[in-house]
Amino acid sequence: MRRILTLALLYGAMQLVMPLAAHDASAPATLLIFGFLVLAAYTSGELAALASLPKITGYLVAGVIFGPSLIGIVTPAAIEQLEPVNRLAVALIAFLAGVELRWGELKARGRAILTMLGLELTLSFVAIALVLWLLRAHIPFLRELDPGPVLVLCALFASVTMVHSPAVTMALLTETRAQGPVARTTLGIVLVADVVVVLVFSGMLSVTRASIPTAAGAPVASAAVITWEILGSLVVGALLGGAVALYMRFVQRELLLFAIVIAFFGAEIARITHVETLLTLVTAGFVTENVSSGDEGRALLHAMERSAVPVFVVFFALAGAAINLSVLAVLWPLALAVVAVRAGALFAGSSLGARWAGAPRAVQRHAWLGLIAQAGVANGLAGILAAAVPEYGVPMQTLILSVIAINAVAGQILFRIALARSGEVEAAAGAAVPAPAPRAASGG
Repeated sequence: MRRILTLALLYGAMQLVMPLAAHDASAPATLLIFGFLVLAAYTSGELAALASLPKITGYLVAGVIFGPSLIGIVTPAAIEQLEPVNRLAVALIAFLAGVELRWGELKARGRAILTMLGLELTLSFVAIALVLWLLRAHIPFLRELDPGPVLVLCALFASVTMVHSPAVTMALLTETRAQGPVARTTLGIVLVADVVVVLVFSGMLSVTRASIPTAAGAPVASAAVITWEILGSLVVGALLGGAVALYMRFVQRELLLFAIVIAFFGAEIARITHVETLLTLVTAGFVTENVSSGDEGRALLHAMERSAVPVFVVFFALAGAAINLSVLAVLWPLALAVVAVRAGALFAGSSLGARWAGAPRAVQRHAWLGLIAQAGVANGLAGILAAAVPEYGVPMQTLILSVIAINAVAGQILFRIALARSGEVEAAAGAAVPAPAPRAASGG
């Protein structure tokens, strides 16, 4: 009741104060909305935890409730102005994910990660494209086209909707402190998958621009540009990670502030050099963890984990506010069909891949549940798609965002269930928690 009363008081205070700001797009009004959203989302997260749900479910739901689709305290103008905050959150999440990756673990689980990843992405791509092809008569932006362009657009749609969510994975691993095989294998898959998805999406976007006449006027991304976005991310990220490792070795002060500075400058460097931000920061975190000594890497990780909670609150609250419930209400049958087909492909691909690789039984049975969630990366790719081929990309983006909305809510809950069923949440809460971390660090 105390948390519900807190939400009610926050809402009442905003109702009194917001008329003074007149819902304009000024900086003070946006900061006021931002502060309210953070407090409301944090309180909703505590309520979700009481209901045995992931806290990020509460953050997301708070964004939906107070966003433009329902109550409307968080306005579209405020969401647009808070985009830099969202980008900073994505960068910090990506760096934290990279720090969690250890070379020793990747070598030990490499076969399982690559086998599961290859099968589940292939099956997801084929299954999603196929379901869109079969339902093309019910999709306005496909029904009037010839079979060739329809096939290309179905493949382009699939290249976006097969993506996973490192943000959801990291948020739940940070919240539960799970360290078992399901948690670590899932983390490896979602991070490596991003590289593959960016490559596939870039290739399909080039094919679409070249093969569909109405989109042919847009510039085609060259192989050199695509190669630089991927390889350049690795180079820039490695250099950034090396610089961070030097700081950790010779300075190692004000780590909480330093972690935020890393994310900010890393995102800016990626933007200036025209490389992929997420991959750059993941690489930087990976290099930092594996070049630094075990104690140095752990110190930075603990500092970042202290800053992680407010970052996750911001990221998922803004993601919830961006969900358009009116669009979802119209497209939910088609979106649900895509969600169901994708989930089936994830189950078949990851389970079969884990069995072929000889992964632990818990990974074979439960890891696929950690691959369902979608969030920031999928949103970003959908935005690129809409800008690149607007005639088809804009309506396609609407459907993609509906799919993301369903997977964002369901995926985090299912991953929490997977960690609980595999015994990793309980293990993380037990007295023996510190034991796995030193072994993993020494193995890297």
